[in-house]
Amino acid sequence: SNNSPHLADHNRPTESEMGRVIRGQRKGPGGIFKSHTTTRKGPAKLRRLDYAERHGYVRGVVKDIIHDPGRGAPLAVVTFRDPYRYKLRHENFIATEGMYTGQFVYCGKKATLNVGNCAPLGSLPEGTVVCNVEGKAGDRGAIARASGNHAIVVSQNPDAGKTRIKLPSGSKKVVCSASRAVIGIVAGGGRIDKPLLKAGRAYHKYKVKRNCWPRVRGVAMNPVEHPHGGGNHQHIGKPSTVRRETPAGRKVGLIAARRTGRLRGSRKEKDRE
Repeated sequence: SNNSPHLADHNRPTESEMGRVIRGQRKGPGGIFKSHTTTRKGPAKLRRLDYAERHGYVRGVVKDIIHDPGRGAPLAVVTFRDPYRYKLRHENFIATEGMYTGQFVYCGKKATLNVGNCAPLGSLPEGTVVCNVEGKAGDRGAIARASGNHAIVVSQNPDAGKTRIKLPSGSKKVVCSASRAVIGIVAGGGRIDKPLLKAGRAYHKYKVKRNCWPRVRGVAMNPVEHPHGGGNHQHIGKPSTVRRETPAGRKVGLIAARRTGRLRGSRKEKDRE
């Protein structure tokens, strides 16, 4: 009969006509590209937002400053007394520059304006340098967490309960004034000022992160392995920008780029209130 399932396969391209499954497609399911988390010390988060932090403050003590494999910034192990049960709670905070073991850190609305303390953005004056800022109140830290990074409180809007902050990228963001932040900048800054110099250091750097090094360029591949591959000279041969809805095997280069090229001229500070 004409309804045989084998007849429908005649128009389908064979494996040799199609390209290989390219690297970007293979990274999707994980497999060998999963992050290497086995030696890590745990997620770096602020305290869970509770009544004590919303209305007063709680005091903790920095017990240790530790290295977290795969993270450029050090972690501070801060111990708090549980407000409801007879026990101690250990939290992994991202260490701020100037933090030391034995230091008391205060978390909450009534916390003082000192480096290492954690307070809601609404209680901080404009111009305060902060890090590990919550994107939404209670998410325990999401913004400005990499080593040497910081955000700046730009302006407060007490009527709407919103705070404008300047992100490490330079862009501005409006967040809830109840979102908490740690005062100061993240420790471990200047990490990228020193060059890696040799392949062995790059190897060890990415070995604890994930399988993303060394990275073969697309133009150095064969046509079967990459849309930029092939040709007698290493050249792309077509525009490197692709649409957002491009099929996965073609989606390489500058994906849905709004603009390309170098940033020319002086950058005008757009501070719209």
